[in-house]
Amino acid sequence: MSSQPGATMQDTEVTTSVATKGLPIHPTATNHEMWLDSTRLVSAVFHAGRKYLEGQGFVEVMTPHIVRASGACENVNTLFEVAVDANPTWFNGRRAYLSQTGQLYLEALVPTLGKVYCSGPSFRAEPKADTRHLVEFQMMEIEFPGTFDMLLNYINEFVYSVSQDIANHPDPLGLGISADQVARLKACPKVFDRITYDEAIKELQALGNRIEWGDDISSALERIIIQKHGNAPVFITRYPDPMMDFGKEIEVEKFFNMLPDPENPGRVLSSDLILPMAGESVGSAARVHEGPELERRLKNSRMFKRLQLMGGDISDFEWYLSRLNSEGSVPHAGCGFGMSRIIQWIRGSESIMDGTTFPLNRETLI
Repeated sequence: MSSQPGATMQDTEVTTSVATKGLPIHPTATNHEMWLDSTRLVSAVFHAGRKYLEGQGFVEVMTPHIVRASGACENVNTLFEVAVDANPTWFNGRRAYLSQTGQLYLEALVPTLGKVYCSGPSFRAEPKADTRHLVEFQMMEIEFPGTFDMLLNYINEFVYSVSQDIANHPDPLGLGISADQVARLKACPKVFDRITYDEAIKELQALGNRIEWGDDISSALERIIIQKHGNAPVFITRYPDPMMDFGKEIEVEKFFNMLPDPENPGRVLSSDLILPMAGESVGSAARVHEGPELERRLKNSRMFKRLQLMGGDISDFEWYLSRLNSEGSVPHAGCGFGMSRIIQWIRGSESIMDGTTFPLNRETLI
């Protein structure tokens, strides 16, 4: 198995070292009990997440983990390529990768099953070992027939519900959650602030930060936004539409199938939920559900241009496009919950490594 070159990191992060006391397999756990506490917390958080989703009528789907490029996120250069006997086209001449998202596989089932979700690992060839990124991390993803506003409500309720389940756990210390952390979680507002990307840029500029419209919002600037909003979770919504010509190159890059906002030309119905300490933790959007428009947006995306340089083409998405064109779909929306970052926030940690039992980056392979 080989990887494509990773994306360039925008922010300078603290590099972690695996030379720790006690547990070289977990760089931030200093003793065995801490490691076990972390493991129990991960289990409790996933249990709480499933409880919420299934209580809302979502059906769990087992999505594939060896996929074509249709299982990739925006940056296909971070895909891990799968090879057998050094043959990367072992699948009858087609290239295969470890999956990064189950999104399109869930979307294919929305017209018939309605509310669906999946849970599992996402693999990304992140080039640096730091406090914000992992090569393998856990996701929960949802897709459902409905609107963008409904989506934001589901995300808000999911994250709040999970945090309160942990805060009200009968033995939080057994999960590594101190009394101070319990108090912090219980003080979390039930409804999170929502600002648009345009408003976020203006807020940052008003505070004296050097950022222009069209720039990506770095993790350092996310922290400033969070502090301005009471050190609580914040939605940043309605990002620039990557298909629109703004007369200049913009850094912000979003997935090709995000639905344009009919009330705000040049914006898409998308959102990032940023959490204290963890930063961007839930990416979401209303989806384009008409085949011809989806194919047009795909072929004009940066993602597709990168895919072509890797030897891929439209056939990587043919299974989904042909389904859309032959069977149609319904207006729908969905998101990916970055569970490792949500757990990091729940723990009150500065490192994503505290959001998983076996943290994997380029330095921690076991």
